[in-house]
Amino acid sequence: MARVLVVDDDPALLRALRLGLGAAGHQVVVAASGEQGLAEATRSSPDVVILDLGLPDMDGLTVCRRIRAWSDVPIVVLSATGSEDRKVTALDGGADDYVTKPFGMAELEARIRAALRHRRAEADPGSPTEITVGPLTVDRTHHEARLAGVPVELTAKEFDVLAFLATHAEKVCTHQMILGAVWGTTYSREAQYLHAYVHRLRQKLGDASGIQIRTAPGIGYVLGVTEEAAPPEPPR
Repeated sequence: MARVLVVDDDPALLRALRLGLGAAGHQVVVAASGEQGLAEATRSSPDVVILDLGLPDMDGLTVCRRIRAWSDVPIVVLSATGSEDRKVTALDGGADDYVTKPFGMAELEARIRAALRHRRAEADPGSPTEITVGPLTVDRTHHEARLAGVPVELTAKEFDVLAFLATHAEKVCTHQMILGAVWGTTYSREAQYLHAYVHRLRQKLGDASGIQIRTAPGIGYVLGVTEEAAPPEPPR
């Protein structure tokens, strides 16, 4: 069970989430504005934050970015709009998941469990902290990717996608595998997000980088070293 901070200005929704999440065994702390939410995030050290994007005093995305500047607590954002651009912006801003209003309590609880599992997996001491594929190095501890030693500027989700592909370099990673690992199983059918992120990763890595993300049509993607960047085979 988790300590959950809910930041929303709808009193009825706050009551419903306090009761519903509390009945599931969670400890629930509520805040009705962005400033209150930031204060509670510091004071109560929540295990997960449920954050409405439509707050009265500031944009929920601003709250998300300010929390993310000092904490890696899982953040699940709530919004009345389900537009793809809004979702991508929230995820790029540091959110771990996105739920569109209205939603069911069972769905929200599933998103909370997925976000917590993802954070635990990232903290798993058995996971490699640095992955090298040809000229690409992915540093999971510092959330940094480097090409031939030069840092590549990535959003949090771009990094997560790249890290997953690099972990399974030269293997076909299905859409469902990547979506499940990066966003959670509830996103397993929303491949349009993944297409957008892979497109941006390809642009940032560049054609001459020596790293290529190949498409397995209808299946997924493969990250590997291009033939030009591959080391020569030893003489026989």
